[in-house]
Amino acid sequence: MVSAVGSAFALIEVIYIVLQIAKANPANGAYQFVQRMADPLALFFPGLFTFSEPDLTVMANYGAAAVFWVIVSGLIARALA
Repeated sequence: MVSAVGSAFALIEVIYIVLQIAKANPANGAYQFVQRMADPLALFFPGLFTFSEPDLTVMANYGAAAVFWVIVSGLIARALA
């Protein structure tokens, strides 16, 4: 169960990355919903990396958050097992 929650959090981050790279319409309700969920789940990662290419910055910051959730949830699941 813990791994599933962590994977869901990571998936939200990945969906946000895809929407950013695909230049989705920020005024769209689905985009705003994903963004509202992704931002708090990214924790301290946004702003950690800065690159001259904005897409690369989003991929690095939110991708790091996704990897964080997968690793942390896996560690917690293993500790509880």
